[in-house]
Amino acid sequence: MSMLDKLKSMLKGHESQVDKGIDRAGDMADETTRGKYQEQIDTAQQKAKDQLRRDPEAPGREQDNPPQA
Repeated sequence: MSMLDKLKSMLKGHESQVDKGIDRAGDMADETTRGKYQEQIDTAQQKAKDQLRRDPEAPGREQDNPPQA
């Protein structure tokens, strides 16, 4: 079980609080940078929310570690 899977299981049932935390962290970063990186911060917030909502048991789940060549 990966670290992300453990984190997801710990946060299960608290999705709204997690979303608020991600939003607050992004807003703080945006305020600190005075809006210079607003687009990148918004993208990072959305990707973080999407990653935490992804079901680890779902078929076709992306691999955490890419295959080694």
